[in-house]
Amino acid sequence: MRWSPILATGLALPVGAAAAPAPEAALRPAFAQCRALSQEGERLRCYDRLAAILAPPRFQGRLTMQTEPFAITAPTVLRYESDGPIFVLALKDARGEVVQNLHIGGGGSATHTIAVPGTYTLQVSGSESWRIWLDPVRDPTP
Repeated sequence: MRWSPILATGLALPVGAAAAPAPEAALRPAFAQCRALSQEGERLRCYDRLAAILAPPRFQGRLTMQTEPFAITAPTVLRYESDGPIFVLALKDARGEVVQNLHIGGGGSATHTIAVPGTYTLQVSGSESWRIWLDPVRDPTP
């Protein structure tokens, strides 16, 4: 079985595990990594990262799509993942102006922090299927 690190988690799950519900056996090593941490704060952050990986995407689709508007009230991590070689994402403000252009070349995943609360939409252009999550920014201190 091939293993791939999940971006920004420090945990390893089988390739494709973040895209679809992973079998219980595939998740055991990741949970064991968390459970083995002796410091309570580290252990909790590890479990929080697993919860984020396992959460269903806020938006998902294939090829091109404009999302419905969404509002954030605090800094938020935009986490995105693509199965195709081309993925371009435009973060737009409430007026429809591009705030940030993002992309992934060759498939994979990446993140971007939306620092300013407000109402946004996403213009997605992909060559295959993709998934997008909106995750709260976690305080790195215990």
